[in-house]
Amino acid sequence: MNWSAKIINHNGEKRIAVYFEKKLDLIQRIKKLPDSRWSQTLKVWHIPITEENRIRFNIKIEEPTDEGKLELQKFQQWLRSRRYSQNTIKTYSEALKSFLTFCNTKPIAEITNDDVIQYNNFYILINNLSSSYQNQIVNAIKLYFKTIKNKSIEIEKIHRPKRDKILPNVLSKEEIKLILNAHGNIKHKTMLSLIYSCGLRRSELLNLKPIDIDSQRNIVIIRQSKGRKDRIAPLSSKILDMLREYYKIHKPKTWLFEGKTENTPYDERSLSNVLKQALTKCKITKPVSLHWLRHSYATHLLESGTDLRYIQELLGHSSSKTTEIYTHVSTKNLQKIKSPFDDL
Repeated sequence: MNWSAKIINHNGEKRIAVYFEKKLDLIQRIKKLPDSRWSQTLKVWHIPITEENRIRFNIKIEEPTDEGKLELQKFQQWLRSRRYSQNTIKTYSEALKSFLTFCNTKPIAEITNDDVIQYNNFYILINNLSSSYQNQIVNAIKLYFKTIKNKSIEIEKIHRPKRDKILPNVLSKEEIKLILNAHGNIKHKTMLSLIYSCGLRRSELLNLKPIDIDSQRNIVIIRQSKGRKDRIAPLSSKILDMLREYYKIHKPKTWLFEGKTENTPYDERSLSNVLKQALTKCKITKPVSLHWLRHSYATHLLESGTDLRYIQELLGHSSSKTTEIYTHVSTKNLQKIKSPFDDL
């Protein structure tokens, strides 16, 4: 069936208009669709906007309604007033925008649990979106309706996917040494070394200020990291020597690692490129990211005998369950197990 379709406003109601060649068999097919009607004024067949019809006629709606946009602004303002991080505000806003766009054929006051289930079935699953994205959507919807609309969406009735149990990627100490020694540039070398030696997230490194390095107590103070928590991490004497050398050359003012423009933090993408360049130089072809350095730090601590509770504090994990995942990638005890293959 050769056709085109678009959303129209017909007698104050949004409908899907379907345009096709005037043939009897095609007319019979459109008539079989529920609530299909012919508009004498517009000279077109039109059908209701349902999830099934959207998919059938490939109708893509890119924006929420004006009401939806206003509600998004309210939600963002609420998140800012509660001091949510910029990343969380962005994630929740984009998730809610996607849902309100999907539901933009009805007033927000009429949205129910059924709409969330429809969104799950006819958007998330059909587009093969990840389970983590699905959970973000549900969290954003729940928070929005609870705080802004004072209306309860029964999340328990909505199917939440089980989280994928993915093991963290870990490098060997030999690989870490190659990466950290790949750069001759003291700034690049110090940034990568500090991430590994303290188990820092990328944002935590870039938000450091010179005052956060306490050389008297041999610690680094990580302020307002994930979950708006402060924590401290020990600094090795080797890192302190490297930081002193770096400081003499670059003399940072506002941020410990500044970008090309004075008093601005180093760019996130530039830092990722620093790692990519190191990987190229030492000929490591694994898809290593900066977070691999943090995972490797935690695993190497565990393998050296550090108590899991201390590792939890050093990483800033709220739950011990998050830290326990490193027990599944530590090879210390596995190496002691003798394979029955050796006895054959």
